[in-house]
Amino acid sequence: MIKISLIIPAHNETQLLPRLLDTVDEARGRFIGGADAVEVIVADNASTDGTAKLAATRGCVVVPVAQRLIAAARNGGARAAQGEILCFVDADMRIHPETFNGVSAILTRSNIVAGATGVRLERWSVGIAITYAAMLPLVFLTGMDTGVVFCRRVDFNAVGGYDERREMAEDLAFLWALRRLGKTRGQRLIRLTEIKAITSMRKFDQYGDWHYFTKVMPLGVPALLRPAGRTKLASRYWYGNDR
Repeated sequence: MIKISLIIPAHNETQLLPRLLDTVDEARGRFIGGADAVEVIVADNASTDGTAKLAATRGCVVVPVAQRLIAAARNGGARAAQGEILCFVDADMRIHPETFNGVSAILTRSNIVAGATGVRLERWSVGIAITYAAMLPLVFLTGMDTGVVFCRRVDFNAVGGYDERREMAEDLAFLWALRRLGKTRGQRLIRLTEIKAITSMRKFDQYGDWHYFTKVMPLGVPALLRPAGRTKLASRYWYGNDR
């Protein structure tokens, strides 16, 4: 019986997906419920490379999602999932060996609605450290984080999944919706920082270690003010065909 479904949205991820799946295999092997209780779903988001074939070869369930939208990919994977617990992780991350044990254990608590593991960074620099520090207040104030995001299937359905009207920040909106849902029931979000995922720095490698301040933030202000600004930022930063 499948207890946990791990959903990986992926667009042209033949380079980094294998190392994520290596860590997933290790975590499945350590899961107290047995490896077969964890299914791995790759939501192939209009890839033009061998992502789908690679995922299938590695034993993943491959769900094609034609609409080039991260929210749609996450939702497409979730619709195919069989687990009572849904986990979401980006293809450029690597998960902790105790991820599934940690998530399964925490969701037995009735005061927790959902959460995330947080991340460790693959490398550091002055620019990356300042960027990281700039994001910490949001994490501490809201309890929302990144890494492996997890919730119960019933709560995913209750909030309507990821908002497909959003080209970006759909992950923040999703956790915010779960946070609101939890408040109505006396529940809260949790950060499982003892089982942090490792995230790649490929955006920093590509655009430079200071790019949040030189490229993203100048586009971010128009993105907050009008839809066209959001589309421009999303198209340039998240939906380019550069891999």
